[in-house]
Amino acid sequence: MAELSGGLEPVAVGLWPPGEAPPAFQYSPDNVAGADGDIDPTEITFPGCSCLTSSCVVHVCSCLRHGENYNGLCLRPTEQEEYARPVFECNAMCRCGESCQNRVVQRGLQFRLEVFKTEKKGWGLRTLEFIAKGRFVCEYAGEVLGFNEARRRIQAQTSEDLNYIIAVREHLHSGRIMETFVDPTYIGNVGRFLNHSCEPNLFMVPVRVDSMVPKLALFAATDISAGEELSYDYSGRFHNLPITNKEQKSLEEDNRLRKPCYCGSRTCASFLPWDSSLFSTPDACSGSSPELFSP
Repeated sequence: MAELSGGLEPVAVGLWPPGEAPPAFQYSPDNVAGADGDIDPTEITFPGCSCLTSSCVVHVCSCLRHGENYNGLCLRPTEQEEYARPVFECNAMCRCGESCQNRVVQRGLQFRLEVFKTEKKGWGLRTLEFIAKGRFVCEYAGEVLGFNEARRRIQAQTSEDLNYIIAVREHLHSGRIMETFVDPTYIGNVGRFLNHSCEPNLFMVPVRVDSMVPKLALFAATDISAGEELSYDYSGRFHNLPITNKEQKSLEEDNRLRKPCYCGSRTCASFLPWDSSLFSTPDACSGSSPELFSP
């Protein structure tokens, strides 16, 4: 069986059908610095915890100051709060062991996945084994760009180009907005093959390990059967919350700018999400909860 990652992942990434392959790109399991060089996602800026046990515990470990992140290997459920609880994993400077329960996303792929050719949506990604609700599935990794380079790339695209750039806007308690732009067009991982669904089985959570540059981690929103295609909502609704009036307005923008949606779900919106304000000005968006927008 063909293998997509070139052995860079802990488990093999399959490719189907035999003899066919997606357009060439450089595989990287982790984020890399973009061509603009504005942001280095590999830089270690967080101090490590001083825990001497093999696995850290809440109220003792400095990395768990916001609360426990995982229950076993599953993302711990949170109450539907105004602000989503931030997720910080133990990092390269921590004294705890590699088996620490607060090291999940950084371990990379743990499930056998396969990139495959779909009927209408180009290439897609599916699981070859059962995935339980709450388990980490994969990261959306690529070049981490500054705002200006991300805007330049998106504005250079034509209506025929595939767009992989995702923009994540996190609204902090202080009112400040943190933005992360990731582009896996030329350098990326399996996450670049995830298709949109109006009823997705994955949701995205920014997870921080070594610095404030987050890993865009995708977790199972429900139990997922072997052979099922993996998908997430490109509009970035956190934990599959019901759509808000504000989101609906942005999703109803000029349909001439939008591409048709072929997810086939009962609640399909017919078009892929689009937010034209995303690259108009760095602070064009406001709100009180995490928002992930992908044009």
